[in-house]
Amino acid sequence: MARILSALILAVLTMAPAAQAQDDGLAWVQIEAQPSLAQAQQSIRGYASELQDVNGFSIGSGWYAIALGPYTPQDAQQVLRVLRAEGVIPRDSYIAESSDYRQQFWPVGANTLAEAAPEVQATDPEADASESQQEIAEAEPAPEPRIAEPDETPREARASERDLTREQRAELQEALKWAGFYGGAIDAAFGRGTRGAMARWQEANNFEETGILTTMQRAELLRQYNEILEGLDLQVVRDEDAGIEMILPTGVVSFEKYEPPFAHYSASADIDAKVLLISQEGDEATLAGLYDIMQTLEIVPERGPRTLDRRAFTLIGEGALSISHTQAWLKDGHVKGFTLIWPAGDEERRTRMLGEMQESFTRLEGVLDPTAGVASEPSIDLVAGLEVRKPKLSRSGFYVDDAGTVVTTAEVTQNCGKITIDEEYDAQLTTINEELGIAVLRPVESLAPMSVAAFQNTMPRLQADVAVAGYSYGGVLGAPTLTFGQIAELQGLNGEDTLKRLALAALEGDAGGPVVDAGGAVLGMLLPNRMKERRLPEGVSFAADAQAVKKVLQEAGVSPSATNDQDQMAPEALTNRAASMTVLVSCWE
Repeated sequence: MARILSALILAVLTMAPAAQAQDDGLAWVQIEAQPSLAQAQQSIRGYASELQDVNGFSIGSGWYAIALGPYTPQDAQQVLRVLRAEGVIPRDSYIAESSDYRQQFWPVGANTLAEAAPEVQATDPEADASESQQEIAEAEPAPEPRIAEPDETPREARASERDLTREQRAELQEALKWAGFYGGAIDAAFGRGTRGAMARWQEANNFEETGILTTMQRAELLRQYNEILEGLDLQVVRDEDAGIEMILPTGVVSFEKYEPPFAHYSASADIDAKVLLISQEGDEATLAGLYDIMQTLEIVPERGPRTLDRRAFTLIGEGALSISHTQAWLKDGHVKGFTLIWPAGDEERRTRMLGEMQESFTRLEGVLDPTAGVASEPSIDLVAGLEVRKPKLSRSGFYVDDAGTVVTTAEVTQNCGKITIDEEYDAQLTTINEELGIAVLRPVESLAPMSVAAFQNTMPRLQADVAVAGYSYGGVLGAPTLTFGQIAELQGLNGEDTLKRLALAALEGDAGGPVVDAGGAVLGMLLPNRMKERRLPEGVSFAADAQAVKKVLQEAGVSPSATNDQDQMAPEALTNRAASMTVLVSCWE
């Protein structure tokens, strides 16, 4: 991996003229010497397969050197430091001069030392020919010049370049990469790759192709680079209450409220954006809990990469309309971080802005007061002022085997992006019987149910007591409830022998739940009210009987359990048995 990274770092040094990198002479990073040409050729092939700018020279007395370059002395030091620190080149590698080398044997046919010498003269800012050409161009300008007038000579441009900090040099590489002219690593070393990128940018922008950016050209490159951020008004925001300082796009978001653990910065312009600052006391369990909670929020699309370890997490949600990026870190008993929600399709601007936010994130003293801005009317559908992701439809179902296979109503499986069991386990639709309204689901990963259905083989009698276990309110209560009633008829209204009519006041969420007798055996599955044209009297429900459900299961390759036991159970035991086999089935967009 180190060699791969280093290959990227040295990709900055591609095929621009070597002498354009010169200042006080050529510099090389010598990485190895071999006592024979054969050994040197064998070794250099390995380096050349992973690094760029690999050269081989004779150094006399039968020895042969392998070196990287050429660079300016300053850039040679930078390359040596980076590659030696990564372990890509030997620790005893060092800076060499051109005078140390004789005939070149690699690349085959190359003569870098001889080729560089004329170019030093040709591009030397002190050369008389260059000065004369510039004077002629100034004295006799073409009517419509293609090349823009330089603000500095190459000598002056190089002199002003020396005053750049490492961060400024890296920023220029970033800008060249953003503009599509540079494909190397951001190492702040102006090698051949960077010089070539500069020359290509100059050509594209009607400047003389010197490979050295003047002060004005550097300003123009950075202006182009930052133009995409215009209107965002990136400013450092210091939120003392949250204990966080960072750059925010204040042109499109502004502070709205505190709802711990979040400080809300909501959209204030046409862009549908939002920033959350995360701040709370906690430990590893707090961090993991926040990671889980964030994934239930509507603002965090379900798809996207995410990682969690003991001290930090990153959570990226990629949706059709928006992309969210959340990072949080645990340090000194405080969990702090941020979330950026940005419209999808604006990736370049989002990525640039996100980089500024990440780089500027600073922890201050303290965390958000847990009582700050607490809503007076908390809602079950909100977490700290943010809407929780909800399924478009939820119904009941029940386990029918030890692998976690579930029977449910067919209506909850229609047009779903995904189906879940208990909002936690993904499930796949394996069988559906439209006529009976029965569907069979298999969990993506095998489950171990506490209890599974045992279907009653004995025909029930009229007026027998029954109960339905189901999520009457769509999971709001967090557990199934039991609704009691009786068998009113052993067939449907039109004489269907696969149905049972019940005198039982069920709710919509109960559909798909098991109908059990007094001993806990399953008599069938509760069906939704499918009579759209007529309204049934209150307390009338229908169930697909046990034999019909078992037939659908057998067609799906499931062997359901059965019983002839008709003993009665105590109410508490019946409730526990029915509830332990019942699940919440949810259909999501």
